[in-house]
Order: sequence, then C-alpha cells, then structure tokens
Amino acid sequence: MQIVISGTGLYTPKEGISNLELVTSFNEYVRQFNDARQNDIASGKMEPLQESSVEFIEKASGIKHRYVMNKEGILDPKLMRPNLTERPNEQMSLQCEMAFFAAKQAMQEANKTGNDIDFVIVACSNMQRPYPAIAIELQQALQIDGYAYDLNVACSSATFGIQTAVNAIKAGSAKAVLIVNPEICSGHLNFRDRNSHFIFGDAGTAIVVEAADTATADCQYEIVDCKLKTLFSSNVRNNGGFLSRCTPESRDNADKLFVQDGKKVFKEVTPLVANLILEHLEKNHIKPNDLTRLWLHQANSNMNRLIGTKLLGHEPSTEEAPIILDEYANTSSAGSVIAFHKTCKDLAKGSIGILCSFGAGYSAGNIILKKIF
Repeated sequence: MQIVISGTGLYTPKEGISNLELVTSFNEYVRQFNDARQNDIASGKMEPLQESSVEFIEKASGIKHRYVMNKEGILDPKLMRPNLTERPNEQMSLQCEMAFFAAKQAMQEANKTGNDIDFVIVACSNMQRPYPAIAIELQQALQIDGYAYDLNVACSSATFGIQTAVNAIKAGSAKAVLIVNPEICSGHLNFRDRNSHFIFGDAGTAIVVEAADTATADCQYEIVDCKLKTLFSSNVRNNGGFLSRCTPESRDNADKLFVQDGKKVFKEVTPLVANLILEHLEKNHIKPNDLTRLWLHQANSNMNRLIGTKLLGHEPSTEEAPIILDEYANTSSAGSVIAFHKTCKDLAKGSIGILCSFGAGYSAGNIILKKIF
C-alpha cells in the first residue's frame, strides 16, 4: 500500500526574541544575582555567574532568533519564564489552540475536512496536562469522528507519529491521520542557565498522512519507509512531572526543567543518527547521493553540518539541508517538519529526501520520502 504525506501546516507565535534581547535580559539577571552575593563571591564561598553573549550563542548553535508564546515574562530578569495565564476548563487549551491552527492549514493543503480524518495524534515533547489527552480535545475542536491520543518521544515525536500513522493505515484502523506537534518549549527551558537559555523556541506543526488512493493534494510525498531507534540516556532530561508535588522540597530544582550535557549529546547522537540514516538508505537500496534534500532536526547547525557531511561526503549546502533554526531556534519535534513545510514544494517529481528527528531518550526517527506530485 502506498501511503503519502498530503499536507503540512505551521503555527508561528506572534512574538519573537532576538539573541541580543535575550542576552541583555540574561546579563542583567547575572549582575543582580552577583551583586546580591558579593560577600560570598569575594570570600570564595561561591563562584560568580558568567554573562552570555550573542557571539557565544551563534557559534555554539547557529541560533539567532526564536518565536515564543510570551516574550515579556521571559525577558523580565526577575521572572525569566513565559507568563501564560491558566485557562478555564471550558476554554480551548493553549496547546490545542496552537495545534488547531496548524491542523487547519495542513487539512486545507490535503483537501480534507474533519469528516475525512479518523485518527489524531498530538506528538510533542511536553503536554500541558496528563489527561484528558490534548489530542482528544483537538479531535473535538476539528469535529473528527474516530480516536485520538497523545504521544511523547521528545524531539523525535513527529517521526514516531508518522510511523504510528503508517501502521494504522496499513492495519486498516484509520484511513487518514492527522499528526500535530504543538511545542511550547519555552515553558520547560531554564532561562537562568547560560549553557541552554538560548536553545528553544515555540511553534506548532501538523501533518496529514493517508493512503495514496484517497489523496488529492497538489503536493504529495510517498512515505517510502520508516526507521526508529531508541537508546536510554540521561544526558538530555527533564524530571518535572506529576510526582514532583510529592517531594515539595525539590519541586522547583533545576532538574525539573530542561537539562543536558551538551558535549556528550553532540558526541554520542551525531554518529548514532548518521549511522541510522545510512543503514536505512542501504536497506532501501538508496545511495546517499540519490538524496535531494535532508530535512534534519533543527537543534544545532554544527550537528546538522556533521551529519550531512557524513552522509553526502561533503558539507551540505542550505539547499541540500535547509536550516530554519536560525529563525525558530530548537522547536523540538516541530523543527524538521518546519523545514519540510517551508521547502518541500520546490522539488521535482521523483526527488528523494529524508525527514529525520533525534533527541532525548536517546531517540531517533528517519522517514524516507519520495515526491510523487
């Protein structure tokens, strides 16, 4: 059975933060923190916090800007977190709202209404509540009859969602699947951590997956094959959860937000992903040079450059491996889908590309795609 991606959508928050704005806020926090602890620092009891810089951020990551759901709270040195008002139960949740806008665009591209879709997956790195599932709330908002559930494999959630959709269609339990990735990454980012305060941004993406014989979209990509891999590691971790309230003395500790050992992640994940892709291509009798485009996870431009070089034998151009993280930063599961959404329509029929995501877990997912319309 031939299965295709027939539509994608993107929700971009209205507010954005430049590196300069972020650094200015962070450095003011550092100055206030150090001033309040002058005696301890002078006596050697503690080390002073170090300021950040635009040059450091761009060299370390390639990130220049990010979109966020709330700018004011993040840039307030006394708050340094998004200030998002809790909504009443009768109102659409924030993640559902983001997902709704991305989903409507993807469904429009795919020429689908709620009547045409019977399975909804909300796949992202963090859910704003354990239950009821955001996916079921979105299903109701889109007037879809069928079933829905949430899925979390951190930054790999979108590709794992695509594999889940393919399996459901092949098994006959769904005819068309909507996968949505509403990422409010700013909510779990420690903006007081110099090594990671710049990493994430917010965005939402959506994908429609269906059997080719029901697809009518102008742009369609066949899902040639999927390959997933997980390997346990604590090098990227977030310990926040419903059990945090059971130990209130540590509830607000730094490990309840995003933490990582960046050097280990870079060293271990880069070869893991490159080898996964090469093995996947070989299984499908595709040579790396047959690839027209690499839609890679958008976390770090240096990592993407190394993965692309190992695959292609040369440093990939932005045409070969599009970069959107300079504008969006790391949007977790949404990143590779944003890159695909923005650059998939200009390729010729028959072009082959990969949609690849990787991150905490470790987890990695690779989807081989071929443009058929």
